[in-house]
Amino acid sequence: MKNKIIVLLVVVAIAIVAFFSFGVNKENDEQKIIMGSQGTDTQVWEHIAKSKEAKKMGLKITVKDFTDSASLDKGVADGKLDVNAFQSYAYLVTYNEGNKDGQLAVLGTTYIQPMGLYSKKYSKLGSIPDGSTLAIANDPAAESRGLKLLASAGLLQLKQHGSNVLVTPQDIKKNPHNYKITTILSTNAPSVLKDNSVAAVAIDNTTAQEAGLNVFKDSIYHEKLEQNTKANVNVIVTTKKNANNATYKKLVKLYHNKAIQKYIQKKFPGKVEVNKSVKYLKN
Repeated sequence: MKNKIIVLLVVVAIAIVAFFSFGVNKENDEQKIIMGSQGTDTQVWEHIAKSKEAKKMGLKITVKDFTDSASLDKGVADGKLDVNAFQSYAYLVTYNEGNKDGQLAVLGTTYIQPMGLYSKKYSKLGSIPDGSTLAIANDPAAESRGLKLLASAGLLQLKQHGSNVLVTPQDIKKNPHNYKITTILSTNAPSVLKDNSVAAVAIDNTTAQEAGLNVFKDSIYHEKLEQNTKANVNVIVTTKKNANNATYKKLVKLYHNKAIQKYIQKKFPGKVEVNKSVKYLKN
């Protein structure tokens, strides 16, 4: 009888150890990622975090929403965030140039949101009169993007630069129609659109969407995905030391999952998928 009790106790002990070991292993198998994002990107990643696709990959993603873009990159550099997903490659390049001690790296690409040129007064580019005022955003990355948009639309000509080089109004080589370029806060762009003294406004797609504008239907011109616009492709970012982190790289594959893309295209049709290698951005 005594031996049976001892055997029973051993079996119970083994069962308890196995139970807790399973629980711990299960917890360890769940790869946790703290991600920072903002605006509609936060909505996308919150959906992804709850998806069965994320669960299948063993990822537990916590998404934190930020209103300040600078804090998102600083959060990753300081280790408060593992990754972030909100910025264009051009924005990242600008950040790294100004933060030599907190360098960040691209895990992969996500999408490009075409910047559009909008006008309440004119329905086509050819109708914009000589000498008109054109508005673009005033932060370095957006200003450069706005100028490149105007150049690709044939409204002015810029000096030759690489696709990842930021340009300023000083880089305007030819302005045959004598357009006046004015800079504005990007968030004010939709209200500036109503200003009769401004002929057209370059508006990033996040701001346009929030104002109820559809870049494919409401703009008189918008970006195309080409060599000159690849710097505007949005990216998932982490620290340089984690650039090859296998767990973090799963986020790239997860974002481009067919089921996830189906949701994004239905909810946010302005986010045009770009599934490219990191090398594509740097060349």
